[in-house]
Amino acid sequence: MIPLKDDNPVRSTPIVTIALVVVNVIVFLYEFQLGLQNGGGLDRFLNQYSFDFTAFTQSFSRGGLTLAAVVPLFTHMFLHANWLHVGGNMLYLWIFGNNVEDRLGSVRFIVFYLACGLAAAFGQGIVAPEPMIGASGAIAGVLAAYLVMFPGARVSTLIFLGLFITILQLPALLVIGFWIVTQLVSGLAELRMAGHPAGGVAYYAHIFGFVAGIPLLFVLRAGIRRTY
Repeated sequence: MIPLKDDNPVRSTPIVTIALVVVNVIVFLYEFQLGLQNGGGLDRFLNQYSFDFTAFTQSFSRGGLTLAAVVPLFTHMFLHANWLHVGGNMLYLWIFGNNVEDRLGSVRFIVFYLACGLAAAFGQGIVAPEPMIGASGAIAGVLAAYLVMFPGARVSTLIFLGLFITILQLPALLVIGFWIVTQLVSGLAELRMAGHPAGGVAYYAHIFGFVAGIPLLFVLRAGIRRTY
């Protein structure tokens, strides 16, 4: 299943969602430009700004966290491995993020997004402490929030059934529910491989980001006046 768009209108311009998409794309274009050069610039860039759970915990155990250890907690959310990685993440963020931002408000939304990304990073790090990059953990939290708030929203979804390809209007409950089930199944399969990410996919970041999104949503949504 690949979601293409939803039928859920917003009341205001999703400034933060747009900004996140733009920044992620700009950073990836910079990565792409580094990759075209010789000299290992891309590797150095990724090593500096990806989140390394082992390095983070070692820094903490030595008596305090350095700026170099803390910065990657946030910068890793804006790094991607390839065009498919960044394209898929930004598609999901745009489809589902604008409505979550519309309901929470821009300030609460960016706090929510970053908090889900942090939860995802630590969750993945505990299970499989290899260096990680990507916005998908934070976006998983956005999917959870959308599922809670708009379970019946219709999502235009590209469906592949062997050689048969079609677009169906499916409820968000089914689209997002199917997605998280695939992450859980893949994550359990990964445990059989001693926690090493299968194909470079951080399934536990997705799972922890999704799970964190539900309580964070209720905390941040408390006190918001309903005008729908």
